[in-house]
Amino acid sequence: MEEDVAWGDEADGGRDGEQYDRSERAALRRVVGLSTELEDVTEVEYRQLRLERVVLVGVWTSGTAEDAENSLAELAALAETAGAQVLDGVVQRRDKPDPATYIGSGKADELRDIVLDTGADTVVCDGELSPGQLIHLEDVVKVKVVDRTALILDIFAQHAKSREGKAQVALAQMQYMLPRLRGWGQSLSRQMGGGGSGSAGGGMATRGPGETKIETDRRRIREKMAKMRREIAEMKTGREIKRQERRRHKVPSVAIAGYTNAGKSSLLNRLTGAGVLVENALFATLDPTVRKAETPSGRLYTLADTVGFVRHLPHHLVEAFRSTMEEVADADLVVHVVDGSHPAPEEQLASVREVIRDVGAADVPEIVVVNKADAADPLVLQRLLRAEKHALVTSARTGEGIEELRQLIDDELPRPSVELTVLLPYTEGGLVSRVYADGEVLSEEHTAEGTRLKVRVHEELAAELRGYEPADARG
Repeated sequence: MEEDVAWGDEADGGRDGEQYDRSERAALRRVVGLSTELEDVTEVEYRQLRLERVVLVGVWTSGTAEDAENSLAELAALAETAGAQVLDGVVQRRDKPDPATYIGSGKADELRDIVLDTGADTVVCDGELSPGQLIHLEDVVKVKVVDRTALILDIFAQHAKSREGKAQVALAQMQYMLPRLRGWGQSLSRQMGGGGSGSAGGGMATRGPGETKIETDRRRIREKMAKMRREIAEMKTGREIKRQERRRHKVPSVAIAGYTNAGKSSLLNRLTGAGVLVENALFATLDPTVRKAETPSGRLYTLADTVGFVRHLPHHLVEAFRSTMEEVADADLVVHVVDGSHPAPEEQLASVREVIRDVGAADVPEIVVVNKADAADPLVLQRLLRAEKHALVTSARTGEGIEELRQLIDDELPRPSVELTVLLPYTEGGLVSRVYADGEVLSEEHTAEGTRLKVRVHEELAAELRGYEPADARG
């Protein structure tokens, strides 16, 4: 039996953190356009979106009705982030999506009526559609149809700022659109035939099977993708050099990870005072942002903000954005932020942990930060604190719990392993600064000979300091 769950617009949720003007990004929106006649493969279009008035449609194959509505609510948030106005949403109960039209021919006709009634210009499906499903559903509803993957890619394209971020987006777009290139049909395929032997003027004998236009396009796209992967690998080397520099100085690193729109950037701002873009939109951060921060005891560490996670992120997108996750894998500590006001925070935690495992960061110590406490149900907060061993509640908007988080980060970061006492002459001010930056100062005393410090430092710095150990401190 099929059943429909109608779903309408959601009220705009509470904004978290200082809001920045969005007009700069809005001004850079791409124009609409579809083409399989690729004049230049660098201008590949993957069904570019101009989402203005959309109807959402989902297929509910398992779980509860509430799960299905939560999934559609998330799709609505994604659509709004892409610049859409959500007019309506429907969920259909099926064992599995229809192989031809995703929702079945009868429901596709009903969807066409909803599109006509609402005046929508786009249908957004809560799943990844095959090329055939896209074509058949468009033929029925008579407006553009996009799937969840294309929607996420559109958001990624809007939000990528760095050269690497843009390259990652372009690669993911080409991976997505490669199987979705639409030709002119087999009877109209243009072919680039090979030359035959013995016929000077061409004609039937000279036409080999050759390569259709669409095959040529696909080959060129694959070549472009291979070139882009090489470029991304070179950019990765630059990032690795920076990370090695941080390791050489033994600056501990903390990665902020979490579901998209959980408030990670707001938390980063609270912890560091950094003016990172903060807005109530999914995927507002796409490029890894690394900032310096200081623990209450005065230790320096780096904080890396990462791209938000999302449920059922297609695997090739995880691969394409692996570089943004590498900050998590290389971190000494993961601050895992979850939205305490979300209807299903446990699902968010599970989704993020799944991707953290995918990028090889399962063994990195984790602090769970339940954010947006000011908007959350106190019973939900208690439930999460009971379930998560290493958790605390914060609000990046009000500042609640931020000092406790700073202290917990201080407690959890790895500490230098070598403890020693040194007497540094006043001429060695640079060395004193390094001890404060890269180690821990347990005590400090100014004497006639210089600064006497009891410190805990890493082995490399300890090797430099051992020459300054006073006689009374040597074993």
